[in-house]
Amino acid sequence: SPMVNKTVEGYPGGRYYGGAEHADVVERLAIERTKQLFGASYANVQPHSGSQANLAVFLAFLKPGDTILSMDLSAGGHLSHGAGPNISGKWMNAVHYGVTADGWLNYHDLEAKAATHRPKLIIAGGSAYPRAIDFTKFRFVADEVGAILLVDMAHWAGLVAVGAHPDPLPHADVVTATTYKNLRGVRGGLILSARDDLDRKLDSAVFPGVQGSVILNAVAAKAVCLGEALRPEFTDYAEAVLANARTLAATLVGREVDVMTGGTDTPLLLIDLRQIGLTGAEASDALEAAGLTANKNGVPGDPQPPQVTSGLRFGTSAGTARGFGEAEFAAIGHGIADVLESMVASTRGEVAARTRSRVTEMCERFPIYPSG
Repeated sequence: SPMVNKTVEGYPGGRYYGGAEHADVVERLAIERTKQLFGASYANVQPHSGSQANLAVFLAFLKPGDTILSMDLSAGGHLSHGAGPNISGKWMNAVHYGVTADGWLNYHDLEAKAATHRPKLIIAGGSAYPRAIDFTKFRFVADEVGAILLVDMAHWAGLVAVGAHPDPLPHADVVTATTYKNLRGVRGGLILSARDDLDRKLDSAVFPGVQGSVILNAVAAKAVCLGEALRPEFTDYAEAVLANARTLAATLVGREVDVMTGGTDTPLLLIDLRQIGLTGAEASDALEAAGLTANKNGVPGDPQPPQVTSGLRFGTSAGTARGFGEAEFAAIGHGIADVLESMVASTRGEVAARTRSRVTEMCERFPIYPSG
């Protein structure tokens, strides 16, 4: 888009460059659509990513060395939530809660860590936790220690928009999201709040706090995807994303694959490969050879390093957008199980070729860009 060539800093009505009339129209449209979609009082559409959105929230409420409490990366958390290699873990004193032995969020650990460390900010949400989170419980814990509650809903924002997933906005002080997963938009981030007293604090944290000029073409693309999400048919899509994820999980469970927590409440699911003696790295390579893309992912208590891992993570947002339904995701589940079993039985080549052929046929039936 030609909008990529326009430089603007600041916010609509208060830019630091002239000629921003059309930029203001676009950004205001994206803001209003975000508020309408999620029922928010405040929205910022400028963050370049979900990580940038999280960093801006930290800047708004914290000082270097303050304590934050978030889900441990090995339990399904995210790098930007205080992981050691990330700037959030270098600037903040990050303490982490975990999951139980069977993979469910450990609320007793959350309460105990909050009481002991008295964090300034608590984060709910992650990148590899498949179950719905009790936001009421998080709000109670945050209030007990006087902490700000941040919910990162990057992986299920589209489901929240249509009521297919619990809404964090009534409970959180601030919510962050991304626009490129099940909102089906451009890569970028959002910051939301139901509070009406945080606009200055959050706006100034984004600009000039952690970002400079707006990526205006991305903001325009956000306005488009948010507009699509306001259409009635988006509800069908988001509900199908969840139904497909549950079908995929159930199919894998039926094939005796170790699905963490036994299922999912979100568009993603995680499997543990330790009981069949495989690593995430070798399994993801084998699946890719068979036409199935997954990412290697750590699992709770994982003995393998991050570049190897003992698990795999799958998601259904993209396949659902392509048109795949529950029958197709059941077939995908059987394809995944076939490949994993072939790795154990040393029949990988034959099974990979057969699976890839079936995947190709399925994709031809659901082209990304239908002809005509």
